[in-house]
Amino acid sequence: MFEERPQPEIDALIKSNPEFKQLYQRHKDLDKKVMDAELGVLPIDDTTLAQMKREKLAAKDRLVRLYDTQHH
Repeated sequence: MFEERPQPEIDALIKSNPEFKQLYQRHKDLDKKVMDAELGVLPIDDTTLAQMKREKLAAKDRLVRLYDTQHH
């Protein structure tokens, strides 16, 4: 998700910002669930999958805003 940003900066934000840490973990969890659902490993309906994708995107948007606030 933050491939183009330095990992030490991400780690520092995870340590210093509880909201960032929570969102980062939530995004990772959703990412895995969405991937599993798309692979057929996690049986969920299309509505739930779409909702998870929207939540994942919202989490990523917020994470990027938090990151940018810290580094600009």
